[in-house]
Amino acid sequence: MDILSSRLLLHPRDLAASQRFYRDILGLAVYREFAAGLVFFLGNGLLEVSGHGSEGSPGGLELWLQVRDVGAEHTRLAALGVPVLRAPQLEPWGLIEMWIADPDGVRIVLVQVPPDHPLRRDQR
Repeated sequence: MDILSSRLLLHPRDLAASQRFYRDILGLAVYREFAAGLVFFLGNGLLEVSGHGSEGSPGGLELWLQVRDVGAEHTRLAALGVPVLRAPQLEPWGLIEMWIADPDGVRIVLVQVPPDHPLRRDQR
C-alpha cells in the first residue's frame, strides 16, 4: 500500500458549533473549505469537520495535539469558556498534558514536550 495522503474525519452532531470550536477557539488554520465542511491543518496532518454525526458517544476517538506551552493554552482556553477536563500536569512518561473536549465530547489532549524529554533528542 502506497499512502499518498490522509486525514482524520470528524462528523459532529452540530457542524457549525464544531467548526467554530476548531477554527475560532483552537485556532486551527483552514486548509480547504467545501460545501459539506472544512478541512483544517492539524500539525503534519489534516482534520476534516464535515457532515453530521449521530447522537451518542464519539466512539473512543481522541485527538493528541502538541503545543508549545500548555500553561498558556490552559489560560487562554479557560478564558474562552472551554471546559477543562483536566488541568495541565506532568505525566510519569515526562510529557505535560491537559485535557479538554470539543462540543461533541471528543477528548483533546494538549501536550507539551519539555526541553529535556527524549522526544526532543535525535534517537539515531
